[in-house]
Amino acid sequence: MTTGTTSPTTAAPAAARAPGPDRLRDLLVVAGYLALAVVLTSAQWRHPWRLFHQAGDQILFEWMLAHAAHAVVEGENPLYSAGLNAPDGVNLMANTSVLGLGVPLTPVTLLFGSQVAFCVAVVCCLAGTAAAWYALLRARLVTTRTAAAVGGLVCGFAPGMIAQAGAHLHIAAQFLVPAILALVFRPAPDAAHRLVGVWRPGVVLGLLLVWQVFIGEELLVFLALAAGVFALGYALADRAAARRLAPALFGRLAVAAGVATVLLAYPLWFQFHGPQHYSGMAFAAHGFQLDAASFTASARQTVLGDDWLPGLLSPNPTEENSFFGPGLLVLAVVIVIWLWRRPLVRALAGCGLVFALLSLGTELRVDGTATGVPGPYRLVAGLPLLDLAVPARFALVCVPVLGVLVALSLDRVRAARPLPAAPGLPVRLLWAGAVAAALLPLTPTPIRVVPVMPVPGFVADGGWRSLVPPDRTVVAVPPVTGAARSPVMLWSARTGLAFTAPGGYFIGPSGPDDPAARWGAPDRPTSVLLRRVAETGAVPVLTDADRRRAVEDLRHWRAAVVVLGPLTNGDPVRRTVDDLLGPGRPVDGGWVWDVRAQVG
Repeated sequence: MTTGTTSPTTAAPAAARAPGPDRLRDLLVVAGYLALAVVLTSAQWRHPWRLFHQAGDQILFEWMLAHAAHAVVEGENPLYSAGLNAPDGVNLMANTSVLGLGVPLTPVTLLFGSQVAFCVAVVCCLAGTAAAWYALLRARLVTTRTAAAVGGLVCGFAPGMIAQAGAHLHIAAQFLVPAILALVFRPAPDAAHRLVGVWRPGVVLGLLLVWQVFIGEELLVFLALAAGVFALGYALADRAAARRLAPALFGRLAVAAGVATVLLAYPLWFQFHGPQHYSGMAFAAHGFQLDAASFTASARQTVLGDDWLPGLLSPNPTEENSFFGPGLLVLAVVIVIWLWRRPLVRALAGCGLVFALLSLGTELRVDGTATGVPGPYRLVAGLPLLDLAVPARFALVCVPVLGVLVALSLDRVRAARPLPAAPGLPVRLLWAGAVAAALLPLTPTPIRVVPVMPVPGFVADGGWRSLVPPDRTVVAVPPVTGAARSPVMLWSARTGLAFTAPGGYFIGPSGPDDPAARWGAPDRPTSVLLRRVAETGAVPVLTDADRRRAVEDLRHWRAAVVVLGPLTNGDPVRRTVDDLLGPGRPVDGGWVWDVRAQVG
């Protein structure tokens, strides 16, 4: 690309787009992305009792993938499930159900199970995002395959992407982002094709927006904000190009909005007004912010990372979105100064800076210490949608910004001449060394795993089936966890939603008359009691009132059997359940209590 008034959608030179391109090299680049993604997930393949470090989130998404496959096979409403939180069910449109991933992965889930489907989804998210950015860079922004490949590598495998991939499929699945941006910021059509150049891309854009909603609405909000900030920055940098491109751009957006509105009307109504809808958030999103020092630090899942510093500078291991290291940031500053005349670079720099500042939250923190200085996010924290956003995730917008800047610089240096002061020293080699020095410390390591208690054989092999009528439930102990690791949710996912159960890890209303959001099902006396025993190992002295409440709770859950699987404090919990319900019997992988007679 040239400097000056170049459009953000200017295509690469004709030579790069000539007929008969070397598709094999493109395939090799994508294969490299896939191989890297497989290596990064290698600690979990063929190890069913390992989960990625944020185990509760993986259980959630395994269940969502299993639900999507179950809904496809059974022809059920994919926006709702009665499989968890019996007897009320779960509004899945109001949760991160990732139907846009789960439905396409249905064959994988049915053939190989939810864990393999989750690992495949992670590989697709990382490699797919890298490949999509590679395709956009190669088609629109750079002339060299190497520049596009490196840019795609940064966009798909930056520390923030690795951190999110181990837990949050709806955030890591960014493979639609480049396609959406390519349609939004499309070259202006000529007069002969003006109508086609608006309607056809607008319809496709609308369909992609619908798909993105069914992957993750949060990412779509970030994308819309980033595109708006970028467009404003570009308009300020090149007003003539903005005036030329604006009519077609707004036309495409209008068409896309119409298509998306028609297709999303019912799902969005269901989300906000359907069964088990809720209001607000179940956690204080504003508390998830980044430390200013995190931008120059190394993430824990990189070759130079450790556990201590990232733990000080980020809310948790899944939100290490800003750990770019000093080398890449210095490189970015050099690139922006070097290519400042290009409106595209100025718009990218402004967009990245805005979102980096927003990720610092409502109060600036430096090296783990609150400074008392108000953060920029405070200016927008009360706006609709933004009041529910996790500030730390704004830094993810910086990932493609940096990836595109690196790609542009590598493409630009390709045409550079030797330095006047050192005619024998090639500029390409110098810049390649600088880029390598900035990126090598960010080399990701395989996503860490933690052990998880196995599904009891009694559940996995279907031993419960003869005891549980169609209208009854399997109650896991503890029945409602109140925390991310929900044993019954893992059992349900790994058995393909074979049974109905109370509890689970989701967001729902606090009660029938209270729509305020909360994690999981509202507590009942027995769930609180058994959760306390599971956490402390202390066996309580029970009363007849406790036993009566246990039977009442089991009736509420429509229980047929109560099952205790492996737990850290399993023996105290078993003795407590024995005291509540009478002696249980051992089964493969745990204990079971047949409560059909007690529940009636």
